[in-house]
Amino acid sequence: MLNIVLFGPPGAGKGTQSEKLIEKYDLIHLSTGDLFRKHLGEGTELGKLARKYMDEGRLVPDEVVIGMVEDKIKETKDGNGFIFDGFPRTVAQASALDKVLEDLGLKISGMIALDVPEDILKERIRERGKTSGRVDDQDDSKIETRIKVYLDETLPVAGFYDNQSKLTKIHGVGTIDEIFNNIAKVIDQY
Repeated sequence: MLNIVLFGPPGAGKGTQSEKLIEKYDLIHLSTGDLFRKHLGEGTELGKLARKYMDEGRLVPDEVVIGMVEDKIKETKDGNGFIFDGFPRTVAQASALDKVLEDLGLKISGMIALDVPEDILKERIRERGKTSGRVDDQDDSKIETRIKVYLDETLPVAGFYDNQSKLTKIHGVGTIDEIFNNIAKVIDQY
């Protein structure tokens, strides 16, 4: 079973590459954004708990996020594997994910980190903002903040997987197909 963490800063191309990887390897896309929408929409207990924190303007605690991820893995664990997109965002989440997977007899196959220079990230995000409708894709200060948060809070997750010899960095500049082919070469070695 392939379980891949696709990693990189905002604008690195994770969404674009996820779609291609899901198609090629028949993986289940596991995005925390999708999980939040599902649980909130269905009014599950985890959704109600998440809503409580969100209504207070607070971040949803890791244990609630992990609970949603664990539910998704359990209900779909008979597939070819998962592509984790936008998760884990912290070392604590990565550690908890490893524990959830271990309890189910699974593990992360590897982390693929898309490496893109900051000036190109900003350019890509601004370009995407012309069609995405996302306010945070159109405002330079918000773009700066998102990249800073990634560097300060999320980047340490790469070190977590590097310590397990599961990190592979891919140059994230080039054509979509060139980048995809480089990612596929890595995955085919798992």
